[in-house]
Amino acid sequence: MASSSAHVASLIPFVFTVFLIFNIAKAQSNVTRGSSLKPTGATTSWLSPSGLYAFGFYPQTGGYAVGIYIAGIAERTVVWTASRDTLPLSSNATLTFTTDGRLVLYQTESQQISIYGTGGASVASMQDSGNFVLYDSDRRTTILWQSFDHPTDTLLVGQRLVAGQDLLSCVSETDHSIGIFKLSMQSDGHLVQYPNLGFPNLPSTAYWASGTDGTGPNVTLNLDSDGFLYLLKNSTFYIRNLTQGGYPREDAIYRMKIDVDGIFRLYFHDLSNTSQNELVIWASSTDKCTGRGLCGVNGYCEVINDAARCRCLPGFDFVNPNSWSSGCKRNYTAETCKIQEGDEGTSSQMTRLLNTFWEDDAYALSEASNQVECSIACKNDCNCEAVLFTEGSCRLQKLPLRYMQVRDSDSNVGFIKVYVSSVNNGSDPTNSSVLVKRVRQVKFLVMVVSLFSFSVLILLLSGVIMWRSHVCAYKKISEHVNVQLFEDVGLRAFSYAELEKITDGFKEELGRGSFGIVYKGIIESSMKIVAVKKLKQELAQEGEREFQTEMKVIGRTHHRNLTRLLGYCCDHGLERLLVFEYMTKGSIADILFDPKSKPSWSERIRIALDIAHGIFYLHEECETPIIHCDIKPQNILMDEYGCAKISDFGLAKLLEHDQTRTSTLIRGTRGYVAPEWHKKLPITVKVDVYSFGIVLFEILCCRRKLDNNLPSDEAILEEWVYGCYETDELFKLVNDADVDRRTLERMIKIGLWCTQEDPSLRPSMKKVVLMLEGTVKIPVPPNPTSFLSAV
Repeated sequence: MASSSAHVASLIPFVFTVFLIFNIAKAQSNVTRGSSLKPTGATTSWLSPSGLYAFGFYPQTGGYAVGIYIAGIAERTVVWTASRDTLPLSSNATLTFTTDGRLVLYQTESQQISIYGTGGASVASMQDSGNFVLYDSDRRTTILWQSFDHPTDTLLVGQRLVAGQDLLSCVSETDHSIGIFKLSMQSDGHLVQYPNLGFPNLPSTAYWASGTDGTGPNVTLNLDSDGFLYLLKNSTFYIRNLTQGGYPREDAIYRMKIDVDGIFRLYFHDLSNTSQNELVIWASSTDKCTGRGLCGVNGYCEVINDAARCRCLPGFDFVNPNSWSSGCKRNYTAETCKIQEGDEGTSSQMTRLLNTFWEDDAYALSEASNQVECSIACKNDCNCEAVLFTEGSCRLQKLPLRYMQVRDSDSNVGFIKVYVSSVNNGSDPTNSSVLVKRVRQVKFLVMVVSLFSFSVLILLLSGVIMWRSHVCAYKKISEHVNVQLFEDVGLRAFSYAELEKITDGFKEELGRGSFGIVYKGIIESSMKIVAVKKLKQELAQEGEREFQTEMKVIGRTHHRNLTRLLGYCCDHGLERLLVFEYMTKGSIADILFDPKSKPSWSERIRIALDIAHGIFYLHEECETPIIHCDIKPQNILMDEYGCAKISDFGLAKLLEHDQTRTSTLIRGTRGYVAPEWHKKLPITVKVDVYSFGIVLFEILCCRRKLDNNLPSDEAILEEWVYGCYETDELFKLVNDADVDRRTLERMIKIGLWCTQEDPSLRPSMKKVVLMLEGTVKIPVPPNPTSFLSAV
């Protein structure tokens, strides 16, 4: 029997793999006009290429909804929902990508809901990033609509929450209608959580804030692939990291969500173990009762066994037991308050609530030195329904009460007025002795749970210590160079056989250069697309020590404008291979030099700034400064969000601490290398500055550095640029396009300074970034060749 069970267990991964491959075979990267979906039947969704995400119908409370969910894991996880104010949908609903390019949801033939109603879309695509996109043509040159621009309750990697947008919680985990909490990205740069109860956002109702007010406008909330949740201004300047980030794990999905309880959390899912539940790795609050309005009016929240529980005030019951946020109402008919002379309020009694806190404004304050005096003050006041005694203050309050909590850390005591006639008529409002007993029971349970948790913690710590001792022993006996590199860097050490399988025998070539060939590959466990670069064997002869050193340093780099190095291979003779993240839009060379995809002026400026930020990071912000040595358009890649990233670190040179220059053979690409290479002089970071200047000219002019089809005075780009600058004919460089002259002149002057023959005249990349951003004045540049002429 044991043998049979083991055999069945061994088949589970195989069955899952077959199932995944089957689903991927059905996956659609494009959705054509005229396609439609129904909640039931053979096709209920459109899948992303890897089958990880799906766009379509899914069941929810009372019917169906249309949205995007993670399909490649055991438990469906919804990340975006369409038309949340019209839910639920019936089983007769239809989602159609119409023949005129609209995306429409039909409840009935006569009732339709427009998701994208402008029309003109030629193709739709469910992408592996979780973004559903409508394009104007099959070439995908212009995005007409995308789900990333209309977030609901979740942010995915690469998605932004821009100023003026809100994330709105759901009603429940199974009802994705709009709930009672929101996370607002305000125009002043402040990220704030409020109750979503129909009234304006007020500082007095906020229950969490980022503390970044005054940093706006144009501040956005962003999530990247390493779990960094951060605020960014003008898509460039970091304002604040909310999470510690830096959780890079293989085959990971990160998502941020404002949950039903009003807390927004960062989730992690391990795709290498799809049966495992998601893990919460960060939360805006550890207080489960922090969401204001969680229990509705006349209800209060308390944490029991690490879970939020809603309770009603004494003498009150839930309006809807299945929806705590609906609040509480009296379970009896209140008598008219009559206080006659000498009566002293005998028609009512005050019921005590310990450790109570609420934030409604009191209509009056009473002088009371203790709880008894405070209770009597409310009892003898017809207007008073509740009173809060805290630190010598007695706050008289009318109903309803909002934002109530019961917290052990509070010394406040609340009293609720309950009319005696209601008690005589059979109602049983909670009195103080019952509450005290219940609080004692809660404290006892907390103590028991704490002791149990402490015991579990001790066991876990013991296990960790034992595990680390085994790891240390393993490290002592292992001298394999790949193991050592993996420990130092955290990169994955691939075997040559693995990379051969990932690339299908190095079948699909993405590009090649003087230092190696890049192939497309797919990691099967996560269906993650990667780029595998096979370096030429003569590069390996430069020495194993240099290769190891460069991998260690480069593996520690992390910047939004650098392609991420995922792993390496050095176990196959002189073969050296590097594994990078795959960039979906190719290099900027593919964009700049194709007349059909020429970027707009603002996009060109953004690309230039992205490249400058990446080089600045390599030169001045790395622990060990890095000279790239081969900055050119073919090595600047674009991700699907239009962010430019520098690639090809296999050629980089490292500078030791306090070292400013190094010696090396000529590396890089003809036309982009600085003059000092040819003079066999020691090189510095200024060689990258020179290359950036040439690339900047190519970006601005959307043409190659050398074009022999043009007249001789225009063939060499940097010479033509200076000629146009001297003769004040800058608009010739951009084909007389309608661009801002001051910006154009600033960019040309920056490029001319960068391409100076004398390295000492070139600015640092830090100064280049400041000049690009317009924060420093740029002097008139000399002729770039004037240094050589003088010599």
